[in-house]
Amino acid sequence: MSAPLRVGLAGLGTVGARVARLIIERGDLLAERTGRRLKLTAVSARDRTRWRGVDLSDYTWVSETVELAERNDVDVVVELVGGADGVARALVTEAFRRGKHVVTANKALIAHHGATLAAMAERSGTAFAYEAAVAGGVPIIKTLREALVVNRVSKLYGILNGTCNFILTQMAAGKGDFAAVLKEAQRLGYAEADPSFDVEGTDAAHKLAILSALAFGTPIDFEGVFREGITKISSVDFDYAREFGYAIKLLAIAEATGAGVRQHVHLAMVPQHTPIADVDGAYNAIVIEADPLGRLVLEGPGAGAGATASAVLSDLADIARGLVMPAFQKPVPGTTEATPLASREGSFYLRFTALDRPGVIAEIAGILSGYDISIESMVQRGRDPGAPVSVVMITHEAREAVMAQALKAIAGLANVVEAPCMIRIEAF
Repeated sequence: MSAPLRVGLAGLGTVGARVARLIIERGDLLAERTGRRLKLTAVSARDRTRWRGVDLSDYTWVSETVELAERNDVDVVVELVGGADGVARALVTEAFRRGKHVVTANKALIAHHGATLAAMAERSGTAFAYEAAVAGGVPIIKTLREALVVNRVSKLYGILNGTCNFILTQMAAGKGDFAAVLKEAQRLGYAEADPSFDVEGTDAAHKLAILSALAFGTPIDFEGVFREGITKISSVDFDYAREFGYAIKLLAIAEATGAGVRQHVHLAMVPQHTPIADVDGAYNAIVIEADPLGRLVLEGPGAGAGATASAVLSDLADIARGLVMPAFQKPVPGTTEATPLASREGSFYLRFTALDRPGVIAEIAGILSGYDISIESMVQRGRDPGAPVSVVMITHEAREAVMAQALKAIAGLANVVEAPCMIRIEAF
């Protein structure tokens, strides 16, 4: 058997502690399956005294995290600190400078600096592995980088943020409005005290930028990802969605177009009882459309210590086996469209809050007609003359840029008392 693969572990939160425990407790199994034993040699964390469910008293503690990369008894650095810059970036950069492998779960770091770090890894002949950075325990990185190497991907879409999916699932079940369900998600540990990173779509956009680079062979372009969050969704929209036969999800979508790769994260209505619509709770799911494969659906736990630690260990196992490959597919010219969604064509769900007066619906429909947008179906529940009521419409296919102009005109009507609610419909 080869000499042990010596691991330096940075970050001992719930994931880091589980990684350490798996290396220690399942050493024999890992050695049997990889032909090389994993050996934890050094760790780094802020608080040495806190109990983490595993005895680390016999392992070297490093107070300055970057020093892990400088140690002669470390072959691979596992970075679980988090953050696009600061300690995490410094540690990974130093590791590559010194010819050490890196395993990370840090999607922000990869989305912002992945191209630079990947180039460093290739120059040093080391691995830059990040299966745990996207979709937790779902092996989407290995699938794109290895299993689908001969395929041309035309579209990739799915649910990439478990926190948002949990919130939307609870709202769909009638458990409360956004604020109430978010508070419950925070109590249960699904959402952070400051949830903006998740609910505003940034986390999903980081992950989509990584997947796009792998799927389409383009450089990572996080800034090119259009993103909207879930903070403006109303409980009433779930009632209307069910009535029209849809579920509401926060989707991350990347698709090849004539102008490049279009990347967008936003709320979407999807047909009920489809693979994406049926994914509930904190689970993730990704659908890949490729040639010659066809359609592939991957689903599983998108977060949590067990799922993420499992993905980290899978990367360590690859390195133990001697598998070192480029972090991304070879970049090709062309990235995202300058206006990511302006040319998109699709149907839309529209909800207007308007005064219940004669001719109001005709005003709204007239503006839509003026922009060549036709209505497939419409609902107005109840009557309350002179008071605000909801008017809901499903449109036929229209161009995104044209819809934006129409909604701006409708918002200016005297009888429309709130900004229109628009949710894109994705007919998967």
